[in-house]
Amino acid sequence: MNNNFNHIYFIGIGGISMSALAEIMIDEGVRVSGSDRNSSHIVKKLEKLGAKINIGHEGKNIGTDIDLVVYTSAISKDNPELVRAQELNLNIMDRAEFLGLIMKKYKNAICVSGTHGKTTTTGMLSSILMETEMNPTIFLGGEMDSMGGNLMHGSYDMLLTEACEYKRNFLKFNPTVELILNIEEDHLDYYKDLSDIEDAFLEYAKKLPSTGHLVANVLNKNLFKDIKCNVVTFGTDNSADYYAADIKLVPSPSYSLMKGSKKIADIKLSVFGEHNILNSVAAAAACISLGIDLDTIAKGLADFKGTHRRYEYKGTLNGASVIDDYAHHPSEMKATLKTARSYTSGKIITVFQPHTYTRTKKLLNEFAEALTHSDETILLDIYAAREIDNGEIHSKDIIAKMNVLSKDAHYAESFEEAADLIRSMAKEGDTVITMGAGSVDSVAELLINN
Repeated sequence: MNNNFNHIYFIGIGGISMSALAEIMIDEGVRVSGSDRNSSHIVKKLEKLGAKINIGHEGKNIGTDIDLVVYTSAISKDNPELVRAQELNLNIMDRAEFLGLIMKKYKNAICVSGTHGKTTTTGMLSSILMETEMNPTIFLGGEMDSMGGNLMHGSYDMLLTEACEYKRNFLKFNPTVELILNIEEDHLDYYKDLSDIEDAFLEYAKKLPSTGHLVANVLNKNLFKDIKCNVVTFGTDNSADYYAADIKLVPSPSYSLMKGSKKIADIKLSVFGEHNILNSVAAAAACISLGIDLDTIAKGLADFKGTHRRYEYKGTLNGASVIDDYAHHPSEMKATLKTARSYTSGKIITVFQPHTYTRTKKLLNEFAEALTHSDETILLDIYAAREIDNGEIHSKDIIAKMNVLSKDAHYAESFEEAADLIRSMAKEGDTVITMGAGSVDSVAELLINN
């Protein structure tokens, strides 16, 4: 699939989703170039595959020999490369539009959406699909060791990808199977409120063909009651079509996969937490809809060891386990801390880096409440991502809200200061968690490498 594109330039090529698109284009013989703010192991991998990558964004990087420019949502409208591409009247697409174009070439396309849990559930689906003869093409929003990264380039029979609701980007996709994990308040720099988010998910579900499959959380069942396709629900009780019963969380997670009153499979997991029980039921329900046998589903779920930055064990410090987790929404954070609490004999020490100013401002109370589930909390400065600091919100505001809830927290101006604080606290039996969607994982690296 190259649609006569001989040379594609990716602005923000080092991003996890952009890099997969770039890699698949390289595989298909397209000349690929691009840019990113910083080098990384992903950038270096693409360079080894033949991509020419500029560090930094400059208008001079864009030439008339480029057939298509692809950019991420994180790129601002005044990005010099994007501006230059417009001046040259080049073909321009955002990442979601380009992925939607690719999707049209596939017989089946599974899209995993929801406010949280997308990468882990897509990883679970990947693990199952790799047990079949389907030879899927997989775009993963994280890196998984069994895939050797974040991309598997297979046949045009099956595509699996995450589908983000930000800026209604998932409306540019062309799925035949949609898995909707949950719908909560997020991306409030774009959406007005929860009702606006629900409207977007409903519009997304309506894109399915009548022969398609919608696999939805039973909590959102009423939202999709008029969808004209095959609809199944998942959950943790018998109000759902597929649900988990006899749940055991420790020492090894397991449950009975149920359909109605009948047990259809015994499921064992290698990843912890109640949220992963629900994620795995969702993955199983989607695979059953695809006609995959239950033994294959059970094996794929048991073999799934997690993806990087999703409750990833990094090492030890003073006898304490060091975990890195991508959680950046209050619901995710509570699920992560609840998982840690289920096995930690000592204290839970959390260093949290809030992600975006708008999310922090809108969900300030929820962030504070979520962090009360940690015994010791360290707050880093807010990770700006695509936003500009207007001075309205600061990490210290979360600490103030936590104080109202009779919970203290520390503020660290740098990763090094946070690491020093953790070194003074951590003891054997504790669990240290670096948490957030930004660059907070650097703190974990400081802890285990020094």
